Amino acid sequence: MSATPADGTTPEALGAAGGIVPRRVPLVNIANILTVTRLVLVPVFLLALFAADGHSIRWRMVAFLVFAVGSITDYIDGHLARKYGLVTDFGKVVDPIADKALTGAALFGLSVLAELPWWVTLTIAVREVGVTLLRFWVIRYGVIAASYGGKVKTFAQIIAIGLYLLPLPAALDPLLWVGMGIALVLTVVTGLDYVVRALRLRAARG
Repeated sequence: MSATPADGTTPEALGAAGGIVPRRVPLVNIANILTVTRLVLVPVFLLALFAADGHSIRWRMVAFLVFAVGSITDYIDGHLARKYGLVTDFGKVVDPIADKALTGAALFGLSVLAELPWWVTLTIAVREVGVTLLRFWVIRYGVIAASYGGKVKTFAQIIAIGLYLLPLPAALDPLLWVGMGIALVLTVVTGLDYVVRALRLRAARG
């Protein structure tokens, strides 16, 4: 019987040169399950949002709760993936898609219900699609990591959308406008920042 090193490394984990072979991360892990769950919640959210023509207080609360749960899983799956080494190529691709699907569904749904101006929804949609295309445009030169501003933007969007989803009295409409205004400004500013970073990356590696 072969001995196991003191650090607990098994012989199977050792390479021919004595180095440690990187652990293979299983595709089915808790982080990826949460990501897929967020995708599954998108149609559930839309059904709740449009139930009773979108004017039922009960269904609007359900839509808000589904959106909140989906948004929370975005934080949790990323945290778990980094903390426990569960990062996979599948997660890298599907996670941002799930994020944009949930946020986009909420924005388009609110615009269809005439509760949010279409120009706001389209501005945010163009920014998100544009940043995604920028990432692919420079992918052979390097990866544009998510910035702190981008994370703040995402948080601001979630809060603003959440306020619009809640069946709040009309007297609080100014609060909704301010929240969405902040999210919109951050969306545009961080979008321009991504453009600058992409151009610099291409210039440096081109």
